[in-house]
Amino acid sequence: MDPCRYAELRCKEVINLCDGCRLGYVCDLELELPEGQICAIWVPGPWRWRGLFGRDGCYRIPWSRIQRIGGDMILVDAVLRDCRARPPRRRRRLD
Repeated sequence: MDPCRYAELRCKEVINLCDGCRLGYVCDLELELPEGQICAIWVPGPWRWRGLFGRDGCYRIPWSRIQRIGGDMILVDAVLRDCRARPPRRRRRLD
């Protein structure tokens, strides 16, 4: 696989192969440090009631579920009920 920057990944649409559903665009990556390997990608969940109440969590898609990364889309094989999660909250440092 050719090297890819995060800015390029953000511009690719994520498609689920299980049902052909468009999930959205990559919003975050989960890395394993210090190796720097990608563990998972995060995709925003669907809008709640007509978009007035924000989004309904996020999808955490493990890197092992990604089937192919193309020029303009990422194909994943994921069961969405297993992938639904809330992104971890960032902890505030008390210095």
